[in-house]
Parts: sequence; C-alpha cells; structure tokens
Amino acid sequence: MSIVPEYNQNEFTMYPILEREVLAPSTYLYVLKATDLSRACQPGQFVIVRLRKGGERIPLTIADFDRERGTITLVVKVIGKTTAEMATFERGSFLLDCVGPLGQPTEVLPLNHVVLVGGGLGVAPLFPILRGFHEAGSCLTTILGFRSKKDAFWEGKFTRFSDRLLLMTEDGSSGEKGTTVDGLRDLVDKSPIDRVITIGPLAMMQAIAEVTRPWKITTIASINPIMVDGIGMCGSCRVRMGEQVLFACVDGPDMDAHQVDFEELKIRQCRFQVEEREAYRRYQEDCGLRQKGMLSS
Repeated sequence: MSIVPEYNQNEFTMYPILEREVLAPSTYLYVLKATDLSRACQPGQFVIVRLRKGGERIPLTIADFDRERGTITLVVKVIGKTTAEMATFERGSFLLDCVGPLGQPTEVLPLNHVVLVGGGLGVAPLFPILRGFHEAGSCLTTILGFRSKKDAFWEGKFTRFSDRLLLMTEDGSSGEKGTTVDGLRDLVDKSPIDRVITIGPLAMMQAIAEVTRPWKITTIASINPIMVDGIGMCGSCRVRMGEQVLFACVDGPDMDAHQVDFEELKIRQCRFQVEEREAYRRYQEDCGLRQKGMLSS
C-alpha cells in the first residue's frame, strides 16, 4: 500500500521516478529524472535525498547515470523507516529533494589490473566505477558477493565491462560458494594487482583490507557512515585514518582501507540503533493503522 503524500508540484523542485524495479528481496532500483545531477556526477559520488517535507535526509551512492537521458539510478535496500517508506514510492511518484553530487569522485586511472569487490548492496555503486576504469583501458576483475542467488543482481551489467567476473554466494546457490574475501584471497596469489576497490559492509571491507595488506596492494574502501548535512559541517561522518580525522562526506567516500580505523567506525555506526528501531516500529504501526482506515494517509 503506497502512502506517498500529495505535493503541489509548483511549490518544489521535484525529482520524478521514471522507473522502479525490484532487484532482490527488499532491494529496489529507482531511475530519477535529474538532468543537472546526471551531467555533473562522477563515479563514486553520492546524493542526499528527502522523500517529503519534514522527512529524514539520507545519503545514497549513485549506482548509474545517463547524461543523454538526464537520469541517475539509485539502489535502495529497506533497513529502516525512511528506506521502508521509499519502497512504497512507485513509478510516477516524486522525491522532494535530491542534493548532489556530493563527495570526491573515485580516482580512475588506466592501470594494468584493477580488482573491484562489491558485497550486497555495495554492488550497485560499484558499477559506474567499473565502467569508468573500463573506459580508461584498465584490465578488470570483478568479485560480487551475495548471501544467496535470490539476493544477486546485475551480474549481466558487470559482465559487460569486466575482463573476468567472480560471483560468490555464501550458500553456493549461484557462482562459487564462499565470500568476496575468499574470492580475493585466491586471486592475489595468481596475478599481480595494481589496485583493489571495495564497497560493502564494514566488516567485509575490513577483511578485504587485511587480505591485501601483506601484499602492499593499494586498497580503496568506499566509507558511507551516518551523515547529517553531507557538507562537512556536522562532523557526524568523521572517520579516523591513522593520526588523521577525515569526514566521509567531503574527504571521501573513498579512503585508504589500510588506514581506516574500522573498529571505531563500527562502534560509531551503532550509536542511533535504539532510535532507528523505534522509528521503524512506529512507522510500521502507522502503516497498519492506515490499512485499517484508522489514520488518514
């Protein structure tokens, strides 16, 4: 049941949803009309969206862009109140705000061998980076990891630009059985690697960094912590890198994975868990009441 609010389209600059697709359980693709954003964005950058007036602002990494069509693609997994609400937005709906592009673009160079490692939802924003390195003339190995076949998406899109693609599933239901870390560990023994770029859960990126550390392979992790303003003012997304403290929204999201203090970052990511769970619970309760006709939409 959609509970998308009605807007006066003359009052705001709106971002229409041109396409909506269910990629996997609780994972949704949205193609937005955003002409200026599509012309300006580069691989690795992100936007901050707001669904409606008074709504939460959430950062989402750009998963694709088409400058000719004037569109950007976002892939969203339902993990809380706002992403659950966004999942109700259908084709023809509008997002109120889409601010960006934000963050530093990924450094794309013509290298002999680049390995791209994506886990779960992190697969989506890895795609424009893959395409960028392909256009630069790099040789590319891509490792995609999912829990199972039902969670997997975009294998075909990645195959098109990859010289080699490894699909890993934890239960072995598709591709090879194992994790992205297993796939990379087998690879580093077999061929020289100039750079590894990884996007996914913090624990996965930390493990990837430990695989490449003994080999001194440059390893870049896309760090996407909790953000508030997205322009470096609030300090919410600070990340400790050795003796430095950086802000993911303006200094990242790409950071040297061998320098990131992942343990501190994992603790910081949990600091609003109680509030997030309560907001999600109240949202689900409100949805139930709306379905029963006890609240107006």
